[in-house]
Amino acid sequence: MSVFTRVERDQLETFLTSYTQGSLVDFEGINAGIENTNYFVTTTRNQFVLTLFETLKADELPYFLNLMAFLAEHDVPSAHPIADDQGSYIRILNNKPAALVRRLQGKSIERPTPDHCRAVGSALGELHKIGKSFPEHRSNDRGPVWWNETEQRLLPFLDNEDADLLHAEIRYQTSKRLLDLPRGVIHGDLFRDNVLFVDHRLTGIIDFYYACNDVLLYDVAISANDWCSMEDGSMDDSLLKAFLSAYRQQRPPAADEHEAWSVMLRAAALRFWLSRLHDQYFPRQGEITHIKDPQVFKRILLNRIRHQDMLRDAWIHSCGK
Repeated sequence: MSVFTRVERDQLETFLTSYTQGSLVDFEGINAGIENTNYFVTTTRNQFVLTLFETLKADELPYFLNLMAFLAEHDVPSAHPIADDQGSYIRILNNKPAALVRRLQGKSIERPTPDHCRAVGSALGELHKIGKSFPEHRSNDRGPVWWNETEQRLLPFLDNEDADLLHAEIRYQTSKRLLDLPRGVIHGDLFRDNVLFVDHRLTGIIDFYYACNDVLLYDVAISANDWCSMEDGSMDDSLLKAFLSAYRQQRPPAADEHEAWSVMLRAAALRFWLSRLHDQYFPRQGEITHIKDPQVFKRILLNRIRHQDMLRDAWIHSCGK
């Protein structure tokens, strides 16, 4: 979440007249995330998050907002979108599609414990289980086609070491497309800054705007790479075991997911190394912006390559075979 588009008080007051959520008390920009403009909004009736979508178009948004509503209504702790007086989740503000969602209690954490990882693993498994009933479909627009397009855009900026690593990993992933693995709705970005806690109690999953339909194990790998990694890129065994064991209780793994685990960890590391490199070399201007360090995921990718067999064994140890 960031602020690329400034919203003035009178604009927001006018915007809120289309909702039955009281009058504006206060609002402030949120300095986190990288894709959309976000504000905390307090009215006389409740607290919300206002999002202005910087890249997504209005006709792309129903999937995400309907998914958030569906999950919230099925007891997955997602922020429920607020419908306006016409029953729509989407309005226009400052020439951008905009949505108002209920603000969830809690805050993100920087240093997870096994209890935190256990809660996240369980919540992700529940999301994957409930998501099977969600009727809408969206392809992953950060998949292999995007990997190749982004690689070509980045190559002029990369040194030989990074260019060779990037090319080799994309080639490896292309040879390992595991399309028969269980699929469904994935969050696609379930990092520490997208999960809220009060103490060790998980109170909210936010930022569903990379959600799509893809391989469920890939989503598990995305989360594990963030929640269970140490600063040098290696996995913390206790965090990983807590995360995977809790996930398995909600969705027992299929037999063919065991061998695919290390491949998915590498794919997840590649995807976020690419996106962070892209944001570094092609930054967008904004009043408040937040760019994440691509070296974090380069270290994770290198570790996943070096320790592929060990990580496969860790999956088997944590989840059973």
